Amino acid sequence: MDWYALKVFYNKVFDFEEQMRRRGIESYFPVRREEVKGEAYLRFRREMALSPGEDVLGSRYIFEEPHLYKRIPLVSSLLFIHCEKAELKGVREDIEGKGFVYMNADWTAPARISEKEMAAFRLVADSGASGLEFFSEDPITRFKAGARVRVKDGPLKGAEGYIKRIKKDRRLLVAIAGVVAVATTYIPPSELEIVEEAAEA
Repeated sequence: MDWYALKVFYNKVFDFEEQMRRRGIESYFPVRREEVKGEAYLRFRREMALSPGEDVLGSRYIFEEPHLYKRIPLVSSLLFIHCEKAELKGVREDIEGKGFVYMNADWTAPARISEKEMAAFRLVADSGASGLEFFSEDPITRFKAGARVRVKDGPLKGAEGYIKRIKKDRRLLVAIAGVVAVATTYIPPSELEIVEEAAEA
């Protein structure tokens, strides 16, 4: 089982996420949570009281009594799915005309994303660290140069990537090649360690 990346058009990522849930396919896309307050919060509470047992929030909102949060995508139109290759055929049929599955570098097959790549990206994207910057469909997503490093401490502890100068700062870049990359704020060299990469078979 592998991860695959989908580009979903027309602001329909949440709808497609729900479609994958109904299919029994795990999905993920990077979001931040923004608390809903004031009149919008009161309106949702009224709707929940009037429709007990019904899903009035959908997948765009998370209710953690007494707080309500809106899920705000960090990367527009991007959804990852975790499935067997055989299941991907149905997904590609579902998304036809509404988006596409990212392909490998020579355009011969859907681009497989390893568990390790996905875990590294999710660690940073879900960290809640301030100053994260996301890049998609940009040459920076294929950046790979110099030594691979790992963060030793703090909210990004365990994150692995490469150091790249972005806007005059040396920042840790964690990428899923050809799809998306996330750059952290400056991390002091004392908080980084070199990672020995295993030779490819």
